[in-house]
Amino acid sequence: MTADQKIVLVTGASSGIGEATARRLATEGHHVVLAARRKDRLDEIVTELTGAGKSAEGHALDVTDLAAYKALVDDVVAGQGRIDAVVGNAGVMLLSRLDAFLIEEWDRMIDVNVRGLHHGIAAALPHFQRLGGGHFVTIASIAAHQVSPTAALYAATKHAAWALTEGLRQESDPSIRVTTISPGVVTSELATHLTDPVAAELMATYRAHQIPADAIARAVGFALAQPPDVDVNEIVVRPTGQR
Repeated sequence: MTADQKIVLVTGASSGIGEATARRLATEGHHVVLAARRKDRLDEIVTELTGAGKSAEGHALDVTDLAAYKALVDDVVAGQGRIDAVVGNAGVMLLSRLDAFLIEEWDRMIDVNVRGLHHGIAAALPHFQRLGGGHFVTIASIAAHQVSPTAALYAATKHAAWALTEGLRQESDPSIRVTTISPGVVTSELATHLTDPVAAELMATYRAHQIPADAIARAVGFALAQPPDVDVNEIVVRPTGQR
């Protein structure tokens, strides 16, 4: 392990931004712990990375399960001696108008996008405090800064993600750095999970301009690569064509 190598946990790492981030960080020389519910997909990615000489491991994780999240972080610290960063990327985007009353989908978004985030803080913060440093990176959304029709509940969860992360920054010792990255339209599976036809129709137009997930992975890598006295707090990354 080199002096510059970090031990980084990435949630939602089985696809999209999480997978791209894990791949980029591994390529940059870090040891990446990929976590997601789809363990079979994680195994494929880890096999590919380690086969190319990269340092990676995969673990099944549902971020809504606090005990499981804590156990995973504890195991990483026990195995690697420390944990340097947590990229809180796991999230769902189940858009619909408020009068669609898709309560179960909205509750799922709150569970994953908000509870999943503060579960990561609860799991890793004690280790960061004990180790004298660490870095939380939250993958929020442009929806943390603006609200559009069909996205009220989703935007509410992303506003909450921004607020949690900013509050954590203010409360933390300066040795603990905190970054929020808000992507615009990124190529991912998220839009394929929509069940509401009105939202799906709007998304077809909204997603006319997309950027690859690696654009966000590069932003994560930039934030993590800064020297200890530099704290990159917020980054917004969106397609040039998105207005």
